[in-house]
Amino acid sequence: MPLPARAEVVVVGAGLAGLSVATRLVAAGRDVHVLEAGAHTGGRLATERVDGFVVDRGFQVFNTGYPRAADLDLAALDLGYFTPGAVVRAEGRAHRVVDPRRRPSAALDTLRAPLGPLPRKLAIAAYSARAGLAPVPRLLSAPETSAAEHLTRAGVGATALERFFGPFLAGVLLEDRLETSSRYLDLLWRSFARGATGLPARGIQAIGEQLAARVGTERLHHRVRVAEVSGTAVTSDAGVVRADAVVVATDPDTAAALVPAVEASALRQVTTHYHVLPASPWSDPLIVLGTPGGQLVNSVVLTDAQPAYGPDGRALVASSSLAPTREADVRDEVARLHDVAAADLQHLTTVTVTGAQPAALPPVRLRRPVDLGGGLFVCGDHRDTPSIQGAMASGRRTAAAVLRTLRRDVPGRGADRGAA
Repeated sequence: MPLPARAEVVVVGAGLAGLSVATRLVAAGRDVHVLEAGAHTGGRLATERVDGFVVDRGFQVFNTGYPRAADLDLAALDLGYFTPGAVVRAEGRAHRVVDPRRRPSAALDTLRAPLGPLPRKLAIAAYSARAGLAPVPRLLSAPETSAAEHLTRAGVGATALERFFGPFLAGVLLEDRLETSSRYLDLLWRSFARGATGLPARGIQAIGEQLAARVGTERLHHRVRVAEVSGTAVTSDAGVVRADAVVVATDPDTAAALVPAVEASALRQVTTHYHVLPASPWSDPLIVLGTPGGQLVNSVVLTDAQPAYGPDGRALVASSSLAPTREADVRDEVARLHDVAAADLQHLTTVTVTGAQPAALPPVRLRRPVDLGGGLFVCGDHRDTPSIQGAMASGRRTAAAVLRTLRRDVPGRGADRGAA
């Protein structure tokens, strides 16, 4: 569908942040058009099918503990869930570490796991309870340090840091030195303590597609590259669109190129190797953590949590490294983590994501301004936290700011619906 010459609001970028803005503006009755340089909606949440398997652009999960999960129809996503915990490997053996509140039957296994003496394990439980139960303002008012220092002060111990927290958080934060802000760590751990992690039956891209459906295909314009923005117009390779407000909802590097006032954020990267096994070697859908000295931070049988990721009962395995790796260099390590023969692993594909998510180093700046003035707005997870939650929360704040501006520009107009 061709671009209009004019719209009330133009959103640049159809990732989760841009879609979250657009859905709220559409619900408020505004004339909104979204310009997207790529061929799909959802931004970094992308999925394809390879030989019948559902393959996401890197190992990603959705956490129902995110506050903005309330914006989605979770039932329609048909989520398949992981068991809350992980497999830790030590001295050639696999040990289950599972949240005993949700899986009481796994409490004994967790107590026996090689994460240090009992006082250290109690410290892990105490930290999880604080993060899960304390009010968010209290978490954010605590002194800020690095994640490593924060966990050390919490008393979890060096063994648990090396075998559990280090590889587990490396797979989430995409950095293995735990330099991330302690405040973001607390918010992240809160979501794990309060929610469940799962995979949509049609792949992670289904989250963006659900939001896009609310925006409407007539308002979404793909393969449109934007060259210039202001608060009143967007110039692209498809023409110029005049607007009352313009929202830049792109990755931080693109946003900084379009809007000099925006600072580019350091971006993390990840490489994920996908393999197929004749059957899963595990009885529970648990992520298997990498071991000290290895190249992988984790490996997981995706079809254990979400059987719809496979076409025929075979097991789909995703194994991730922070540095770019070749499949041949990690094949034996994948096999060791799962106690299978390397010859049984059929390589399906490998995906490297160079701009997987922004860093969140201290001092972390949460809720960065989204209204730049003059009708120009910017949003994305680089304005909040580097996560699905951060992208959608930023979109929510931006939509509210846009609606306030539009109300001021039209005297006498009544309150808009859907501003929150």
